[in-house]
Amino acid sequence: VQLVESGGGSVQAGGSLRVSCIASGYTYNTYSRYCMGWFRQAPGKEREGVANIDRIGAIRYGEFVKGRFTISQDNAKNTLYLQMNSLKPEDTAMYHCAARPGDCNYIGPGNEYTYWGQGTQVTVSS
Repeated sequence: VQLVESGGGSVQAGGSLRVSCIASGYTYNTYSRYCMGWFRQAPGKEREGVANIDRIGAIRYGEFVKGRFTISQDNAKNTLYLQMNSLKPEDTAMYHCAARPGDCNYIGPGNEYTYWGQGTQVTVSS
């Protein structure tokens, strides 16, 4: 299973970015229940869960998102998205997608996830 992120970059505060994650060797039909998530980690900080979504479309967001980000998935394209609006300098981090079988249940740092992408850097300047 491979997860490949793209779409990161540099943006000024208040701007928007959309990051994508394409899954190969792992289809959304592989498991009857699965969880896909976005996580981020800034230098010197703990990894934190940004958002996750399961097969039936149940979604959870980290508290810091506060309505600014939207997670979505395109099953036909095996692609997970994260639309990020109203970006702040504190959103600067490496963003990773991850996947695992089973329900999402909660959002946390992602220690229980099986598959991880290499990440895409998001930098927000003030």
